[in-house]
Amino acid sequence: MTHPGTHPSTLPRALGHIRVLDLSRVLAGPWCAQNLADLGADVIKIERPGSGDDTRAWGPPYAKDAAGLDTTEAAYYLSANRGKRSVTVDIASPEGQELLRELARHCDVVLENFKVGQLKRYGLDYESLKSVRPDIVYCSITGFGQDGPYAHRAGYDFLIQGMGGLMSVTGERDDLPGGGPQKTGVALTDLMTGMYATVAVLAALTHRDRTGEGQYIDMALLDTQVAMLANVGSNYLNSGKAPQRWGNAHANIVPYQTFACADGHIIVATGNDGQYRKFVEAGGRPELANDARFATNPQRVQGRDVLVPLLAEMVKQKPRDEWIALLEAAGVPCGPINDVGEVFANEQVQARGMAIDLPHPDAGQVRLVRNPIRMSATPATSGVAPPLLGQHTGEVLREVLGRSEAEIAALRARGVL
Repeated sequence: MTHPGTHPSTLPRALGHIRVLDLSRVLAGPWCAQNLADLGADVIKIERPGSGDDTRAWGPPYAKDAAGLDTTEAAYYLSANRGKRSVTVDIASPEGQELLRELARHCDVVLENFKVGQLKRYGLDYESLKSVRPDIVYCSITGFGQDGPYAHRAGYDFLIQGMGGLMSVTGERDDLPGGGPQKTGVALTDLMTGMYATVAVLAALTHRDRTGEGQYIDMALLDTQVAMLANVGSNYLNSGKAPQRWGNAHANIVPYQTFACADGHIIVATGNDGQYRKFVEAGGRPELANDARFATNPQRVQGRDVLVPLLAEMVKQKPRDEWIALLEAAGVPCGPINDVGEVFANEQVQARGMAIDLPHPDAGQVRLVRNPIRMSATPATSGVAPPLLGQHTGEVLREVLGRSEAEIAALRARGVL
């Protein structure tokens, strides 16, 4: 059955029969939980009384109320907690631990990103919760996994981007101005770990539905970062040569990079010799196609240090929009480098409805990014704003555990909630 109080939509929900106990905070775990919530799961987000998820304070910017004043809801927190119900519980207190074990009995999935071994002290580890819910799917997210020499280290996205090789291939070439390693502009390792965790949870639920067997999932940021090296990792394993940084250029294709126009930047991605010829003809430099030094891609790769400055000078002569019009008409792959404001003003992004407004009890409404998953029968509906701290504590305890108002009031008075 669909859990009440979670989504206003009357459309069928792919995970409407699933309840998730979310003990995670910051980004990787909450990103996984938000995916599950968008797909219809009833996600109960457990937070510390008084302060809640660390990211609630990671501002500015904050959502603003009707008067234009800051609320207490940081935009960072809003990005990863849509569609959940917030319940405050003091996880360090014995009563709070017992309350969470009782909630786990009514849940299909547990997500957590505590340090290795920490939840065992509270009786909230996999083995403890398996004893109260044998078919539970329990997903732990840590920096380095549950075993190995680094298991007890704290893991942070920035550190893992460096340790896991991503920064070694991100950034300008060392021999060019501004050269050196760079992290990505978003916390890519956290987000990808959340995505892999989502896949793992869904696979485990499918297995449980077939066999009745739950299981433990051990997700590590470093494992994820190594896996998402993809072809870069494969190139090394099959050649023994560590890839280098190429900035916005390509190691094997020229020109396949950014160029500065008269008023901005464009990306030009010529995948073959014909597209290269059309590019330089559009720029009024057909002799660069006829030059024997640059006739084929291997020759252009070999001669990139001579050719690219000539192309850069050519591109600077025209404004960005003129270049895009010329190259699109010629069939040369190209595009702008948009800032985030330009992204949300883009006609395709607007046509796909990627920015959404959701009603919010403090801000009136908050503007968020829609889940990109499109399914015809069970759409991912981003219909409920991220909750206020403890917004659903009483609701969940009444609905899921059958607690009376007097019992809930007593728990609050004892500082458990």
